[in-house]
Amino acid sequence: MQQQALRDFSQATAAFFDRHNPADRPSWRKAGRNEGFRIVGRRGHKWDVRWSRLVPPGVKSYRVTMDRAGRWHVAFAAIPKPLTAPGNGQIVGVDRGVAVSAALSTGELLRVPHPGTHEHKRVLRLQRRLARAKRGSNRRRRVRLTLARLKARQADRRKDWAEKISTDLARRFDLIRVEDLDVKSMTRSARGTPQEPGRNVRQKAGLNRSIRASGWGGLVRRMYDKAPGRVEKIRPAFTSQRCSVCGHVAAESRESRKSQALFACNFTLNADVNAARNIAAGHAVTARGGDGVTRPRNREPQLLLPPV
Repeated sequence: MQQQALRDFSQATAAFFDRHNPADRPSWRKAGRNEGFRIVGRRGHKWDVRWSRLVPPGVKSYRVTMDRAGRWHVAFAAIPKPLTAPGNGQIVGVDRGVAVSAALSTGELLRVPHPGTHEHKRVLRLQRRLARAKRGSNRRRRVRLTLARLKARQADRRKDWAEKISTDLARRFDLIRVEDLDVKSMTRSARGTPQEPGRNVRQKAGLNRSIRASGWGGLVRRMYDKAPGRVEKIRPAFTSQRCSVCGHVAAESRESRKSQALFACNFTLNADVNAARNIAAGHAVTARGGDGVTRPRNREPQLLLPPV
C-alpha cells in the first residue's frame, strides 16, 4: 500500500509538470477526509465485507476508502457497459429546476427525496452544538460524526434517485436532451471581495444549496455514462419563455401573477413541462439580425389547443 501511494504521487507530480496537458498540483491530504488506500492486483486477498454487487471481470485495481461518516467502501476500477437503446425513436426533454428537480416533456414531474422536517431540525441542532464545541475535544468529534452520518444519508438518497431516473430514461428513450447549464458557475458564491462586496449573499447561498440538493450534475453525468452518444445538450436561451405550441416568446407568459409554476399563453401549462418540451424540440429560439445581435424570434400567436 505504501509503495502504491508513492507511485500515485509520482504519477500526479509528473502530470503536474506536463507541458502539453498539465494537471492540478498535488495537494496535501487532510486528516479525516478521503481516508483510504489503493492496491493494484487482487490475488491472494480475502475480504470480509458485504458485497453490494458482483465484481466485474478483468478488474486489476481497487481502492478502499472511509468517508466522513466513518463508513468503509471498496471501489473497483471498472467501466460498466452502457444500456441498450430501446429503438423506438422517442425523444425526451429534461428541464432541471429547484421546486421540481426534473420535469420531462412527457408531463412527468420528478423530485429528489428531501429530508423531512424532523431531520432538518435535527441537522440545525447538531450544527449549533458543533459551533459551541471546543476544537479537538471528544464532544466535537462525536457531534461531527453524527452530523456527517445525516449528511451522508441525504447524499445517498440523491445518488440513489439519480441512478434510478437515469436508468429509466436510458431504457425508455432513444435520445435524451437536456439544457447546457454550467452548474459550477451557477452555484458560485456571491460574497465578493472586501473592496467590492456582493449583494443578496444570503439569498444566493440559499439558492446554491437548493441547486446542489436537486442533484442536477449527478443526474446528467449518470445519463452520459449509461447512454453514451444519446444525450444532447441544448442551448437554454428562452426555453422557459417560449410557448411549446405556437412558438410565441414572451417573458410575461412565465411571469404569471398567480404562480411562477404556470405558463400562460393561449392556454395554461406547467412551466417546467413547457420548457422540457422546448428542450425536446431541440431547435434554437433565436435569430441573428443584421447587426449581428442575437434576439428572440417572435411569431404571431395562433389559437391552438394544447397537446393531449
